[in-house]
Amino acid sequence: MRRRHAALGKLLALTVLTGSAIVGLANAQGQLPLEPLGVRGEAVFPALEGWYPNPDGTSTILLGYFNRNTQQILDIPIGPNNRIEPGGPDRGQPTHFLPRRQYGVFSITVPKEFGKQRLTWTLVANGQTSTVSFWLNPPYLVEPFKNLANGNTPPVIKVLGGGDLQGPPRGLAQTLRAKVSEPLTLSLDVVDKPPTYVPPPSPAAAARARGGRSGPPPLVTISWTKFRGPGDITFSQGKQEFQTLEGKAATTATFSEPGEYMIRATANDSSGDGGGGDQCCWTTGLIKVTVEP
Repeated sequence: MRRRHAALGKLLALTVLTGSAIVGLANAQGQLPLEPLGVRGEAVFPALEGWYPNPDGTSTILLGYFNRNTQQILDIPIGPNNRIEPGGPDRGQPTHFLPRRQYGVFSITVPKEFGKQRLTWTLVANGQTSTVSFWLNPPYLVEPFKNLANGNTPPVIKVLGGGDLQGPPRGLAQTLRAKVSEPLTLSLDVVDKPPTYVPPPSPAAAARARGGRSGPPPLVTISWTKFRGPGDITFSQGKQEFQTLEGKAATTATFSEPGEYMIRATANDSSGDGGGGDQCCWTTGLIKVTVEP
């Protein structure tokens, strides 16, 4: 992946992209993303990961978030407290916010005539407002389909009835129907390729990838999480790990209420969740489920 900014630039994507982002952070009771995390009651910060051009002349903007709560999961419906403007409030953003840093959760594709226009994502969580403005800013140009330094590419996933998916989320991978309290089977195939160069991991990086366990880190990990929906989703397996470069992942999802849901299926390679901030090395598919009573 090519980034035209160093590690400091990744931090600035959260804190000082524009004046409006600084105002949003100040409104969050003076909190900053690097302050010690809290258990609950903290803010959720929108985050720009970067953007990249598409072959058809459009561009895709990739966004995530930082929930500063270590235990509190928040549901923030689309509306005044979760809006992207102009053109919103709904631009495909999540309404379900997991704890801590979540990378590249969704994307917005803008037309080739988008030019220097700007979009603003505002989140209000626990009474605290955070805002980030973003545009096709040259320093945040990314190449999410290959790390040029080591040749690493994202895993490829395929869901039943859909084509191959690789890289950031774009559109829907699958559309399904289910009933309340009846488990729905979800499955996908995953295939990854090893990078052309693998530097020896530092002890700290290896420990993070293992999640505190002994032995080598998994080569591929599949995570199933709620992205949107009016009720709770219970997964029989929320995370599945493979010590091979290909595998078949399956879980069941049980829904507590009727309505429209979206599930996020993410395949991470050995670089870990979100590639540790490297946008090249993971793939996400969004699955829409209509749940009947």
